[in-house]
Amino acid sequence: MSDAENRAPGGAADGEGLPGDIAFLLRHDVPHATLVAAARAARTSAVPACDALLARGLLGEERFYRALAAEIGAPFLATPRLGPHARMPESLLAGRAPLAPGPPGAPATVAAPRGAAVGALVARGRAPNGLALATPRALREAMLALHGAAVARRAAHGLADRTPHFSYRGGPSIGQRRTIALVALAILAGAAVLDGVLVALGALACVLFVVLATIRFATCLESVATAPLRAVARIPDADLPVYTILVPLADEARVVRRLAEDLLALDYPPEKLDIKLLVEADDGATAAAIDALSLPGAFETIVVPPGEPRTKPRALNAALPLARGTFTVVFDAEDRPERDQLRLAVAAFDRERPDLACLQARLAIHNARDGWLPALFAIEYAALFDVINPGLIRLGLPIPLGGTSNHFRTAPLRAIGGWDAWNVTEDADIGLRLAALGLRTGDLPSATWEEAPTRLGQWLNQRSRWMKGFVQTLLTHTRDPRRSIAVLGARRVAIVWLLVGGTVLSALLYPLTLVVVASLVAGGIGAALVPGPDPAWVAAALAPLPLPIAILATTTCAWGLATTCAVAGLALRRRGRRDLVRLVPTIPLYLFLVSVGAWRGLHDLVRRPYHWHKTSHGLPPPPTPGARLAARWSRIVHRRGSGRREEAPAE
Repeated sequence: MSDAENRAPGGAADGEGLPGDIAFLLRHDVPHATLVAAARAARTSAVPACDALLARGLLGEERFYRALAAEIGAPFLATPRLGPHARMPESLLAGRAPLAPGPPGAPATVAAPRGAAVGALVARGRAPNGLALATPRALREAMLALHGAAVARRAAHGLADRTPHFSYRGGPSIGQRRTIALVALAILAGAAVLDGVLVALGALACVLFVVLATIRFATCLESVATAPLRAVARIPDADLPVYTILVPLADEARVVRRLAEDLLALDYPPEKLDIKLLVEADDGATAAAIDALSLPGAFETIVVPPGEPRTKPRALNAALPLARGTFTVVFDAEDRPERDQLRLAVAAFDRERPDLACLQARLAIHNARDGWLPALFAIEYAALFDVINPGLIRLGLPIPLGGTSNHFRTAPLRAIGGWDAWNVTEDADIGLRLAALGLRTGDLPSATWEEAPTRLGQWLNQRSRWMKGFVQTLLTHTRDPRRSIAVLGARRVAIVWLLVGGTVLSALLYPLTLVVVASLVAGGIGAALVPGPDPAWVAAALAPLPLPIAILATTTCAWGLATTCAVAGLALRRRGRRDLVRLVPTIPLYLFLVSVGAWRGLHDLVRRPYHWHKTSHGLPPPPTPGARLAARWSRIVHRRGSGRREEAPAE
């Protein structure tokens, strides 16, 4: 071993040529080769050797801390009982907390040291009076048990208490409720008294939809790619910062093994990963599945204290104060990020000004071949993440983030209060909130592969949650328009509101648009086939819309569908999924399902605004109609055969 290796961070090297923070383990029957591997990894990453040893899983956490306690003559506490003065998260981040008062001579403080603190204890030789040791996991669990109620409260209400105008807690403001009621009454009264009010509103809606479709089409004109346009110099491991990965899990026991494999496959030194798996308190199956994996020290399981609302952003808020990384990324349970995504994110942040607070990676679907629904979902994701969002960013506009692969600078993420626990599309909300606070979001051309729902019921639940959340986001960010306009400018604010609100409104009105178009087509066919300038049934088909409005609605629908298909075609070419182009003509049918989801979301917003429709992952795709028919025929044949066998003895 070279002298540089001998002097890796973590204390002076001893006679065995190992850093002091791990060399003592030779006296506790840890193999020399294991310690050499940890020392080499530590030298490459410029971290203390004990951190590399634990993060890479070369030695179990409990075995290490028991050996350390024995080495310095300190008691080891498997389940420490903390005193009331333990502070959350300060004590946990420091790795040191006061214990509950005990008998005379009992330890007063418990520590779960990391890094240089381990080397300092070993160099001291003996533990300070009154100090006991525990594992980081035991200390974490003790802190959450002591402060669970406070953690739950802060996770749910921290943002809403500090900046209530940026949280959906409580629903629409009094002013918004009055405005909505007055507008509704004005429309009803105007329609009852004045002719043409509804027609005028329909015409206005058509104009707005044309503008929305045009903005989306404009994103096609921006030159973007699905991979970095130029080679990015590889940052040495020693210069990489600690990166926190937050993974909210709820009923995900089926996929945690593959999730862990995908995260371990990331091209990033494990000793600089701070991976936090967030599990709900009553989700014993997922917690047991994680424990069964015996994951290395780079992983931590955080049990989110019970509380309301039971949402993904609440779980993220519970973990954010414990994030140790300079950067923080959110992944979902089914995500498969490209191996170099974290390195690309670090390089992108380093190139940009500090006001770049977030990078959105490209989301793509890996199970598009599992049926028509996931295939159309893949087309939709390609259009959004490979064309629309990158185009909007290049146009200088804010974007509603996707629900995963959001890479943040941790400091500004904490400064803005984290996520809104009361918004069921916390991603869309935080993207607009960053912009409203003068911070930028950038595009990260690196893919994260996701699993699309394969069953219609799951798809509709997810879509209704998204649409409900879009309305929540729009209501939240229209509470104080003057604040938004002062930061973003009137034009950008109008476009953002149009993109968010127009997405929901166009989905809600899509079936009506189809009826109008069908009526106009029927009227045109009737006029061509039935002699006479105005056949009665043709007029009935067009009623109650005047012909100019019907033509305007048809033109709007045609332009909207044309731009949607154009964006989809370009997205599939960029993503390299030409095999899905044949399904683009079925987008109108898919949009009808989106409309169903929008109406369900609107109903859900009134009935249960904070309910989180959970999307299950790791399920097999539903059988094809042919397979279902074959299975049914097989059951019939089996029943008949069983019946004959039962009759045989009687014969």
